[in-house]
Amino acid sequence: MAAPSAGAPLERTVIDRRDLRPDDVLIDIAYAGICHSDLHQAAEEWGSAIFPMVPGHEIAGTVAAVGSDVTAHRVGDRVGVGCMVDSCGECEPCRAGTEQFCVRGNVQTYNGVGFDGENTYGGYSKQVVVKDSFVCRIPEGIGLDVAAPLLCAGITTYSPLNQWHAGPGKKVAVVGLGGLGHMGVKIAAAMGAEVTVLSQSLKKKEDGLRLGASDYHATSDEATFDVLKGRFDLILNTVSAEIPVDAYLSLLRPGGAMVNVGAPGTPLSYNAFSLIAGNKSLAGSMIGGIPETQEMLDFCAEHGIGAEVEVIAADQVNEAYERVRASDVRYRFVIDTATL
Repeated sequence: MAAPSAGAPLERTVIDRRDLRPDDVLIDIAYAGICHSDLHQAAEEWGSAIFPMVPGHEIAGTVAAVGSDVTAHRVGDRVGVGCMVDSCGECEPCRAGTEQFCVRGNVQTYNGVGFDGENTYGGYSKQVVVKDSFVCRIPEGIGLDVAAPLLCAGITTYSPLNQWHAGPGKKVAVVGLGGLGHMGVKIAAAMGAEVTVLSQSLKKKEDGLRLGASDYHATSDEATFDVLKGRFDLILNTVSAEIPVDAYLSLLRPGGAMVNVGAPGTPLSYNAFSLIAGNKSLAGSMIGGIPETQEMLDFCAEHGIGAEVEVIAADQVNEAYERVRASDVRYRFVIDTATL
């Protein structure tokens, strides 16, 4: 399924995948998640894009063939691919296992250009060819349909929760209960943290508590910011919208951190004293490297965590895009690629 031009409806088409190189893995894709960033890129809202575009960086399937030098994966293995399919492998971030910060620039799973000069095409397709070191193992115990969104939404929330040490004795607030937020709640709760959801309204409260939150508050109620003042060690902001940053920073304990994983289209502003007065931090986090992504998948398997998904057929993709724009999904659409 490809977008032929910016903002155009997605349609069935045929693409070519490269022949296997010695270090390549051919994957039969079973499921592909729909991430909100797919919509932004297909509409060319994040800068100049490459068309036709096959979106999709939440990929789960099985290995169909491997190159002659591949030893980590075998035919039939359950595997996943996330937001990257290559990096230089030589710079300091790459050698540290944080390929997302590759100095040369990591190669995006779609809407990117490989080091060979060829355009990349994503997971809304029947197969994909990926360098073996960018293929992760999906453990038994996680269905491939609920595993697919873990390759983006899962690692995007796991990484900051891991880095800022969410766990027993820590109070974590998750801002927004959407595709990212619902994974943040599940993972933070599994880590042992006390989790609170901060959402515009209480309409998803029952879901939030079911997913692992112990408390749920509406940010549209100004009293919320008085009641929760100074409560949290960590705030994970998953929304891609303007928010009153100073008000949220007031909810942190001294030394607490607010980490942004959502990407609003306009700059966020704050008063420096909101940080200085409490030795607080305002930070950002971008997905995770391949080692941490594998760690996340293993963690989710150990704790029985998968995404909350609505599986759709290929001919429902355009309808799904409209529903994502309207926030009418709980909590991730996943394409059954057998319907292609």
